[in-house]
Amino acid sequence: MAEVILTPGAVDLATLARVMEGVPARLDPAAAPALAASAGLVAAAARGERPVYGVNTGFGKLAAVRIPAGDTEALQRNLILSHCAGVGAPLSAPVVRLVMALKLVGLGRGASGVRPATVALLQEMLARGVLPVIPGQGSVGASGDLAPLAHLTAVMIGAGEAEFGGRRMSGAAALAAAGLAPVTLGPKEGLALINGTQVSTALALAGLFAAWRGAVSALTTGALSTDAAMGSTDPFEAAIHQLRGHRGQIEAAAVLRGLLAGSQIRESHREGDQRVQDPYCIRCQPQVTGACMDVLRMAAATLRTEANAATDNPLVLPDGRILSGGNFHAAPVGLAADMIAMAVAELGAIAQRRIATLVDPALSFGLPAFLSPAPGLNSGLMIAEVTSAALMAENRALSNPRSVDSTPTSANQEDHVSMACHAARRLTEMTGNLDVILGIEAIAGAQGIGLRAPLATSPALAAVIARIRERIPALAEDRPLAPDLDAAGRLVAEGLLVPPGAPALEP
Repeated sequence: MAEVILTPGAVDLATLARVMEGVPARLDPAAAPALAASAGLVAAAARGERPVYGVNTGFGKLAAVRIPAGDTEALQRNLILSHCAGVGAPLSAPVVRLVMALKLVGLGRGASGVRPATVALLQEMLARGVLPVIPGQGSVGASGDLAPLAHLTAVMIGAGEAEFGGRRMSGAAALAAAGLAPVTLGPKEGLALINGTQVSTALALAGLFAAWRGAVSALTTGALSTDAAMGSTDPFEAAIHQLRGHRGQIEAAAVLRGLLAGSQIRESHREGDQRVQDPYCIRCQPQVTGACMDVLRMAAATLRTEANAATDNPLVLPDGRILSGGNFHAAPVGLAADMIAMAVAELGAIAQRRIATLVDPALSFGLPAFLSPAPGLNSGLMIAEVTSAALMAENRALSNPRSVDSTPTSANQEDHVSMACHAARRLTEMTGNLDVILGIEAIAGAQGIGLRAPLATSPALAAVIARIRERIPALAEDRPLAPDLDAAGRLVAEGLLVPPGAPALEP
């Protein structure tokens, strides 16, 4: 598996997605001179008399406390150990890999004062599969993701816990098993490693990638619903969307036209159809799904910038100054995560209405109740639709903004915080819910199209239905549906319902 090179300031989202998938990653060697130069400046500051925050002073509210040069190593070690205060379920391995890669990129900007040897250890941990156990809760996204990043850094000094070779063990044991040795942190290194937005950003990126997969998969499931409901394709005509001009809307309509092209079901009612207009959940798919795609791209632009940023404090400038600032404040990430959450909730809401349309004989234009061939004796997809409604409601509640919910911490030193970490962390649950909602729609759409026989759907949708049927048989009579819903959700999560030629998240 070819490794990817992380070039600080120029890493794209596709590269980060590959890191999440387990592709090995290394920092661009061109970053080495800047790393060495900034580390030299910090070392000089540590020997000097002028107070420099986090180099020869305490932290946060204790910044006025001067630390003797002989206590520098103890200062950095104590910082890491005291900040290992995370709780909750550990972050997944793909997210931890991404956190480590993002930290490499941020340090690689050469503004953090971390020695090349310390960066090399982090790089080797990622390359050899030493993944720190990072509890998911405990960050307010203020002075960086302090607690979760402390759990990462703890492994680097031989403390904490890590996973290696499929086993959870002490950080020291994991390093030894991988042929690595812990590092003794130098001036500012502990602070540089725990300051920063890398955990919030990694979680937001994971949510973004899953949300985008859901958005383009919704075009496939929406096309299935459209044909099952004998919906019109006129609202997808290109001229309508060109007159409005939104990129996502134009792209969504084009994909829907392609998926439905050649459907006998559509042609069968082109003349004499008494319905003037379809419900919004069918007719307005380009406007809604396209708008969600546009919002996700806005969030992507923010997160791509953040992924390449130096976000610790203080920062070492090329002219030798070491300045305290606030790049660790994760407001951009929190706001982006809230945008993603709203898009995910909206995608699920309109998909759920399409499911409800298909199972309701008053709306589905001739389909049997709950898509059962023998309704009454059988309940068909009655409760599958209820499950989709439950998940939609959960996502609606989870989509409430987190970034507006600041609370003061650290004796009012951190008096306005971003809440970015849990704004991003909840995206994992939301996108999982969306996967199942879209999976249920795929089941309902395929079932409805099957009930239109002998009329055939389009070649593109016939191929989609064949893929669905490899895992989920058509519903002839009632059976437990939970395995089917799980299998359908996994079809979405694995990207198997992404349409051919789907729009890309990045240009």
